[in-house]
Amino acid sequence: MVTKLKKVDVVVVGTGWAGGVIAAELSKAGYKVVGLERGKNQVREDYIGVKDELRYTNRYEMMQNLSSETITSRNYLDEVALPVRTRHEFMAGTDLGGGSVHWAGATYRWKPYDFEIRTKTIERYGKDKIPEGMTIQDWGITYEQMDKYYDKWEKTAGISGEPDPLGPQRSSDYPNPPMKESVPIKLFKEAAKKLGYHPYQVPAGNLSQSYTNPDGEAMNACMYCSFCTQYGCDFGAKSDPLVTVLPTAMKTGNYEARVSANVRRVLYKGGKATGVLYVDTMTGEEFEQPADVVVLAAFSITNNRLLFLSGIGQPYDPNTRKGVIGRNFNGQFGITFLGARGYFKNKKFNYYAGAGALGGTLGDFAGDNFDHTNLDFINGGGIEMRQYGQGAIAGNHVPKGTPTWGPEFKKNSIFYTNRSLIVWYTSAIMSWWHNYTSLDPTYKDEYGDPLLRITNRYTDQDRNIAKFGIEKCREIMEAMGADIIDEDEVPQEFDHVYDGGHYAGGVIMGADPATSAVNNYLQMWDVDNLFVVGGSAFPQFAGHHPTATIGALAYRAAEGIELYLKNGGQLAERKHESSTV
Repeated sequence: MVTKLKKVDVVVVGTGWAGGVIAAELSKAGYKVVGLERGKNQVREDYIGVKDELRYTNRYEMMQNLSSETITSRNYLDEVALPVRTRHEFMAGTDLGGGSVHWAGATYRWKPYDFEIRTKTIERYGKDKIPEGMTIQDWGITYEQMDKYYDKWEKTAGISGEPDPLGPQRSSDYPNPPMKESVPIKLFKEAAKKLGYHPYQVPAGNLSQSYTNPDGEAMNACMYCSFCTQYGCDFGAKSDPLVTVLPTAMKTGNYEARVSANVRRVLYKGGKATGVLYVDTMTGEEFEQPADVVVLAAFSITNNRLLFLSGIGQPYDPNTRKGVIGRNFNGQFGITFLGARGYFKNKKFNYYAGAGALGGTLGDFAGDNFDHTNLDFINGGGIEMRQYGQGAIAGNHVPKGTPTWGPEFKKNSIFYTNRSLIVWYTSAIMSWWHNYTSLDPTYKDEYGDPLLRITNRYTDQDRNIAKFGIEKCREIMEAMGADIIDEDEVPQEFDHVYDGGHYAGGVIMGADPATSAVNNYLQMWDVDNLFVVGGSAFPQFAGHHPTATIGALAYRAAEGIELYLKNGGQLAERKHESSTV
């Protein structure tokens, strides 16, 4: 029997950056908000002293258990998809704060080109530059409109950084100065400058100094302890929802976060979302949470699946190329983090001090910053060299050709300890008609609901841009003085390892309801009180990390939800034409 709860103004599925921003903004505005999190309750103190490489890096403690629910994966439409069952192959965060708690911290604004990619590509190169079957599209919003939302999120998160010398105009600087420049980063920057490039410090969600954000939340300075990526921060020095937006929401008295609440359906009647159905995973009880506005702000995969399971929106059909839900699946994984590793015979580096976003980068080959006229791909990517602070297990690299055991392996692993660095290219991922999500016809979760099926394969665009990036990384590594350089190999086909953690698309935004599911307030075209927020809105993926854009879009969506509630349920998009494209 389903227990029906008291109606609230807004129910938000998810407590990561997307859900946390929505919760903070609307609860500050006086609305009653409930946030639903499938994982357990976690606070910052739960991560104090938890520096365990085996537990977190190797055994993926903070990732979703895939035994009861996962995705299925295939390359081609006529193949049977199979479940992905190990967390190395598919990393999906869980618990209060979501994947935003274990992120590394790299924070980039996407470029004007990224938001108007189809228009700008055609203007510069002509229609023929876009290959048949590539389904890239403009976002329905411009960078100039996004600037204020980026700025607001950066100040909330306390981002430490310096502007990209080749980047777009900003309304203000980052709120904190960049992180320290280590010896490897300095070596990278000097080499890049010799080659005529424009390196700068990676903008970081790892704070360079103590900081209090505009909501009054205090964060600490990073200690360079190295335990950032796949870890919760020991010191409260990493920008995440547990130290920013969730405390802000809770202090209002208008927000309640319910954990162990696994949402199974958006309830829908008469063209309106009426609430959500969720299961208490500790007791098995089912609850209906009614609300005036429903916000899906979970992981991209979950947002996609909930719309399919709820029967909301027209599913994408790859045979007719009609429909919107599931269209343009994209993201950074597999082929997108490739580069060149250099081994130095006469240099040693300190691996054990670092941070998730401590690094150098350059944007000379990102977006459309370089001429693509004679290149066999569009868009680009950022080149990075990070000093994560690798542990003993992850940092034991040896040159290619070294046996995996025996005397030669022992000799090389000892000699090259602390003697290698890697530079990689974060290539953009374009969307294609054949990469999409749907419900799997065979495999189900523990409740009997179909799993989400992902159909994804690489194209010449993916392979060509990766090869280009590897060549540039090798060029920089040579200038850094490496004695041995090993290049990453470009895979010919997607091997179902979703190891990057940046999965996007499927509920994409745009200006045309025929090719997008949500408008530029992240409001569904067909259901005006349902907003779908997060990476699921990306029509394609730019050549940098996504977190800042997810945060900025969440502020945009929060503004739209408040307009909707204030104006008697009218479409924010139609009532406020001056705010839109």
